[in-house]
Amino acid sequence: MSDSARDTGDAGGAGAAAWSGSEGARAFAALEAATDWLLGYPFVFRELSARIGPGAVLVDYGCGPGAVAGHAAQLLGARVVGVDTSPEMLDLARASDTGAAEYHLVRDGRVAALADGSADAVMCSHVLASLPDEEAVLDVFREVRRLLRPGGPFVLLATDPACTGEEYASVRIGDPGAVYAPGRELTVRLRRTDGSWQEVRNHAWPAGLLPGLLERAGFRDTVQHRPTVEEAREVAEPGLVRSRPWTAERVRPPLVVTIASAA
Repeated sequence: MSDSARDTGDAGGAGAAAWSGSEGARAFAALEAATDWLLGYPFVFRELSARIGPGAVLVDYGCGPGAVAGHAAQLLGARVVGVDTSPEMLDLARASDTGAAEYHLVRDGRVAALADGSADAVMCSHVLASLPDEEAVLDVFREVRRLLRPGGPFVLLATDPACTGEEYASVRIGDPGAVYAPGRELTVRLRRTDGSWQEVRNHAWPAGLLPGLLERAGFRDTVQHRPTVEEAREVAEPGLVRSRPWTAERVRPPLVVTIASAA
């Protein structure tokens, strides 16, 4: 699970109903996210480490309570700027002292505090699932493009809505056998740290649509990668890799990393 909301809400991610207010923000921060920490975030960090150096300005778009931003700051030596639509999420992020340099609110789809071209790179995890239509997706991509300097990398992490019916360690996607059209609502079940499950509403955005949408928003050279458990042995935390068999993750890896450059 990412640090952005996985439910219907306004563009930018974490302002959604399931995670709204202080109680919702705390509930979001209590999600386990084991599958994401195995097959998602370490691969986002790997892509960024190959493209930016220490001191670079990295925006985490849809940062939520800041855990991913903090890891990125520590691993990459970057100056991480977290942005989110939820003031309560940003309050948690600031209180957690994760190592990110600063946090700003996304209001009406824009980070007013950040100038055009002020970011050397942008990462964005699971924000797309909160967006109800293609124009909302394009709005987020265009704001990310505004923030990036020309040639700057955009690294996007998303769940594949086609991976239904699999019992992943920390996520269940949609209904078994269902096929979801772009933007259609689907139910996602997320494991909490206490072992219980929470249901939230997402929107389906197939990975194959993203390169075309990114090009329309001012990006080029898009590539996509679906990380595997075998690859995770090289980049994920060893204790996490050994912690469980990852049976479903081996059969059908559910996460896709998309990398594009600002034109």
